[in-house]
Amino acid sequence: MAFTTVSAANVEELWDSEFFKSYVRANRFARYMGSTENSIINVKENLTKKAGDGITIPLITELAGAGVTGNGLLEGNEEALGNYGHKIEVATRRHAVAVTDNDQQFTGIPLRDAAKEQLKLWAMKKLRTDVITALGSISGTAYGSASEAAKDAWLAANSDRVMFGDGSVGGFTDHSADTALVTASMTLDKETVSKAKAKAEMATPIIRPVTVGEDSETYVMFVGSGAFRDLKADLGTSLQNAQERGDGNPLWNDGDLMWDGVVIRKIQEIDALGTVGASSARIEPYFLCGAQAIGVAWAQRTKSTTDTRDYGFVKGVGIHEMLGVEKLVYNDQDHGVFTGRIAATAV
Repeated sequence: MAFTTVSAANVEELWDSEFFKSYVRANRFARYMGSTENSIINVKENLTKKAGDGITIPLITELAGAGVTGNGLLEGNEEALGNYGHKIEVATRRHAVAVTDNDQQFTGIPLRDAAKEQLKLWAMKKLRTDVITALGSISGTAYGSASEAAKDAWLAANSDRVMFGDGSVGGFTDHSADTALVTASMTLDKETVSKAKAKAEMATPIIRPVTVGEDSETYVMFVGSGAFRDLKADLGTSLQNAQERGDGNPLWNDGDLMWDGVVIRKIQEIDALGTVGASSARIEPYFLCGAQAIGVAWAQRTKSTTDTRDYGFVKGVGIHEMLGVEKLVYNDQDHGVFTGRIAATAV
């Protein structure tokens, strides 16, 4: 009788596929990732099927014209579609774990599985860090590496999608000077959330909310630990009702807050900008996001590799993938991100 033996290549491919799905699904930004233009984090995998150094994500802007009515002639009154493109360049990143025969004997499990959880955690943290960096980036440059001139130019181009403190301060020409106007009392509260949402809706072009179901529109605000704590305290007796309204929303996660159609998601790794507010107030950023805020381009899904050395005593397993993560910017404007600066004491 002949028995079918699964080839090593097929076993490896299955491991790689399950690893990729598991680490992406377990990431704290996972519920906001999708392949459509209605996703906050727009994922593209075009380059997994063809060569290229990047993916250009297109945006077709909303029509603003009034059209014609009655016997008015439509011919000659057509409206040109505004269209832009943001290219996300991809790069390879890798990591590995080495195990000796001695330790392998102690584990009693295959090498790939022994290293799987730690490599998964590394990949998750890396993707999470990339998304946070992209959210705070200044015209494609990480916030901490951007010059003051670049921050000022970004602020001027995005003046209708940036808010300092409670929205009562800011000249929107000097980023550092405006941040220094935020006082310690300007913490994140429900009024600030509502004002940020209203400004996002009035921005030109609008920061488009994510459509949930047939008639519900939602923004998601990513905040640090201090800002989340302050908002939770401010909501007070409103908190339970806010949570109840969020239970049926797929963008909602247990532990999130919800107010005025905005899901507030705590990402504790969002760092403070420092004590750069008025009288050295500690300032945290927040990011109110609509559709197509961030783009993720995968050119190569996570793939495992192995290595043997020291006469076969040391065996290693690694992963490598090729991707790019960027905030989508069109016409020098952050397409789907409204950025705020708020006071928050350290947790």
